[in-house]
Amino acid sequence: MSHSEAPISITIKSPAGSLITVRAESGEQLDALVAEAYGAISSAVTELETNIRGTASAPASAPLSPAQVATSLGASIVNNDDSNGGWGSAPSIGGKNCAHGKMTAIQGTGKDGKLYRGYFCAAPKGALDKCKNQYARIGTPEWNTFVPDQVK
Repeated sequence: MSHSEAPISITIKSPAGSLITVRAESGEQLDALVAEAYGAISSAVTELETNIRGTASAPASAPLSPAQVATSLGASIVNNDDSNGGWGSAPSIGGKNCAHGKMTAIQGTGKDGKLYRGYFCAAPKGALDKCKNQYARIGTPEWNTFVPDQVK
């Protein structure tokens, strides 16, 4: 990766084989860019592919909803408020859920001095049905794009 590229990127392949890459500086920025731009990118690729094939341009389809974007990316919407820095109602895509709701993403340093990143059940401390913590593994895409709700 060259020094001018953003550290996070996703590439989407269109049905005709065109590749679309979206780059961002953070997971939150990537979520917002994908949610806001997916419909426009999809329409532009459809028009370009239609023109390359030499047929008349198809009318642009309606932009996808945030839920449709999340589903197409294999993600789920975990937050849909307007407190995300002025990006309107763009959802946070990612995170984890359990039987008790949205799990809290926490990053910290353990007693052994090692950094951890994980998702913690929303059930009260000591609850008998509290779910197991789910940790991100170092070096995985999940580790590299982890956005904590809390830092300890």
